Amino acid sequence: MINQLKRHVENLHKCYVSAENEAGFIREDEKEALRRKQERLRSSKAEIVKNIVDGRIITERSIEGKTIIDYGIKMQNVIRRGKQLHIEEQVQVRRAVTEGGKIIDDYVLYREGVGEGENEEGERNGSPYLPFEGTRRSSPAYSYDRLAVVRYAERWWNDYNPAYKVFENNCTNYVSQCLMAGGAPMWGIPQRTKGWWYRNNNWSFSWSVAHALRWYLSGAKEGLQAIEVERPEDLLNGDLICYDFNGDGRWQHTTVVTAKDEENMPLVNAQTTNSRMRYWAYEDSTAWTPEIKYKFFHIIDRDF
Repeated sequence: MINQLKRHVENLHKCYVSAENEAGFIREDEKEALRRKQERLRSSKAEIVKNIVDGRIITERSIEGKTIIDYGIKMQNVIRRGKQLHIEEQVQVRRAVTEGGKIIDDYVLYREGVGEGENEEGERNGSPYLPFEGTRRSSPAYSYDRLAVVRYAERWWNDYNPAYKVFENNCTNYVSQCLMAGGAPMWGIPQRTKGWWYRNNNWSFSWSVAHALRWYLSGAKEGLQAIEVERPEDLLNGDLICYDFNGDGRWQHTTVVTAKDEENMPLVNAQTTNSRMRYWAYEDSTAWTPEIKYKFFHIIDRDF
């Protein structure tokens, strides 16, 4: 079974590189995501010049004649655009279902866009943070160290800082930690619907919930502050992107900018599907839909 799973992972990675369905049963939403990624690479005159994949079995159990194997894979793609090279990395936790010694199904667990607009109790967090309505914000009193943000994002993109709680959908918690590493100030303690903070294993909704952080960034008049910009090209390292995959007003995912490509487009780090130097638009996500909406937030400080 181990050898069969190894061959399956190798074929699966070929799908991610070429968008060809070598695995035989990759689900339709993944196939569409891979086609979109390949189209973006072609349209931007980029290509994957080298790829590496590694994997390990996490758990294995038998249920009603079938074997359920949860396993993790780490994929690394060296992408060339013009004269620039960068390494895009992604870690997936997947589930393979076998019957009679053959793999009959395989899919990703813990995908972005699933449950990330909810709070940790699984309830919708309605929008406690409202956008500005002509009120002038205060001048930020802090400096924001963008290099420190990137260093933290690179250190922890595929690991979990033991100083913080880990959520099943961890994207916004991870991004908040990156912000704090850059010197963003906390405020609002101990009210969970106010401010942006984490203390003594307690936290604001805006710290851990994508939907709440999006509205906080639009409305904050003190502490951590940001302004919305119209284009991804206007973002700098340490800035944030929020994602409403379905375009229905429920913001489900958050990423942090860690680099720019040769066309000045952001490359982002994120968790849930742990990713490093991923292209900002997320066309390669199964959560992507044609109705997707983005919010681009530039973090401001006293030097703004």
